[in-house]
Amino acid sequence: MNYQVLARKWRPHNFTEVVGQEHVVKSLMNALQHDRLHHAYLFTGTRGVGKTTIARILAKAINCENLQNFNPCGVCSVCRDLDEGRFMDLIEVDAASRTKVEDTRDLLDNAQYAPNQGRYKVYLIDEVHMLSGHSFNALLKTLEEPPPHVKFLLATTDPHKIPITVLSRCLQFNLKRLLPGQIFTQMEFILQQEHIEAEPGALKLLSRAADGSMRDGLSLLDQAIVYGNGKVGAEDVNAMLGTVAQQPVEDILTALSEGDAAAILDKINEIANLSPDFSDVLQQILQALHRIALLQQIPKAIDPDFDAEMITTLAAKLSPEDVQLYYQIALIGQRDLDLAPDPRSGFEMLMLRMLTFRPVGIASTPPVKSDQTPQLINKSQAQPISKPEITEPSAIAPAKTDRDSGAQQHSSNWAEMVTAMKISGLTRELAHNCVLENIDDTVCTLLLDPGHKQLRSARTEANLQQALQDYRKAPLKLVITTEKTSLATPAVQLTKQREDRQQAAVDAINSDENIQALKEHLGARIMPGTIEPI
Repeated sequence: MNYQVLARKWRPHNFTEVVGQEHVVKSLMNALQHDRLHHAYLFTGTRGVGKTTIARILAKAINCENLQNFNPCGVCSVCRDLDEGRFMDLIEVDAASRTKVEDTRDLLDNAQYAPNQGRYKVYLIDEVHMLSGHSFNALLKTLEEPPPHVKFLLATTDPHKIPITVLSRCLQFNLKRLLPGQIFTQMEFILQQEHIEAEPGALKLLSRAADGSMRDGLSLLDQAIVYGNGKVGAEDVNAMLGTVAQQPVEDILTALSEGDAAAILDKINEIANLSPDFSDVLQQILQALHRIALLQQIPKAIDPDFDAEMITTLAAKLSPEDVQLYYQIALIGQRDLDLAPDPRSGFEMLMLRMLTFRPVGIASTPPVKSDQTPQLINKSQAQPISKPEITEPSAIAPAKTDRDSGAQQHSSNWAEMVTAMKISGLTRELAHNCVLENIDDTVCTLLLDPGHKQLRSARTEANLQQALQDYRKAPLKLVITTEKTSLATPAVQLTKQREDRQQAAVDAINSDENIQALKEHLGARIMPGTIEPI
């Protein structure tokens, strides 16, 4: 019955233990170092980011008898009394329950008296924006010219409700919302100290659900521990939160990149069996699309350790234009989701809208096997047309170096090998963007274009090496060199095939006799973007 919740048990007791607020901690420690303490501090930020905690640590630091690197020592009588809640010179007030002007006057009447135990008498007023207008007026004079032994520490979640006259008398610090990675790391550390087993996927879900608040995250972690009977598992957390894991989101975006409506509806049907909140699923899709767009434009702007493989794989499959379009459709669809007859139908229509409004281009065109003749279709043309002959455009081979000449003989074989090897995801993308320079029974040497070096990782290289060994049935070693090459990778070859087929389809339509007759006699015209090979 003496159990203490994690949010209270692991509340920081000094500046070093504070997570994610380095800009505030550094300023306060520098102020302590140079003895430049302001008489009034205002800490603002959303719930659970450390406003009251930092205020208590500061109250402890300015009264501590033995500062350690400008951190409270935690062992002197002042630190112990303050941690145990019996330090008489810390007057902590909840402004939400003491809003009347009489309460404020009674509080300030004692400010003139010297402190009993410490060097300073500290007034910590939490949720200060709840004070009435008269209470703020009563506080103004003391706040501007307090006695030398008094410090004011104010905390609020809504600084806009505080009069500007009060704000101008305080030194204001805005605390940041914590990143999911910071909450994840802290949860992992706490569970290690508590000797509780946890799956990384479950902690990632909890970190996102915390919505930037460490306290909310630890409260959810407490709930997950109880729900999982002493363990924190991904399935239990999914059931507890009523959400779905990242895998369905990845599958939906993958099917979206391939234009596969049937696969999308099948995945939605699987998700619906979990009784999820489709609004939350849409939130996860928006977050994934945002991080994909960041990776495509600024690779260094994304955290490499948080779902990096999923985001990198999707970034290679989706074009930047499609990502922007999907994000905008999802953002507007999120607003309209509550207007749908039911959440599932609204979510399905949202996915179908993405497919419908996706620009017709070469990215969604599947490759044609060599023994098949492509059939051409013009979406704006109602009547069937005769099959014209399609001539493949000629390609001029670029000049090759000696090294490229040595690798040329392997290029076509490498594309066939990649197709034959059972690899997927990021490993397949790495293989598709490499050129085979040399291979024998001991070593396989690949050349990787520097523009795709983010695909390299210890995991993907190990997976590709294992796939090569299984394919060649030999314990060969994989060596990947990052350098420019004039040879076409399988990915470039595939794109070139799609472009050639698309251009051949356009040329065939324009040269068709039936189309020319319609143009000449009826004034018909071909709508741009409506021609595609099938």
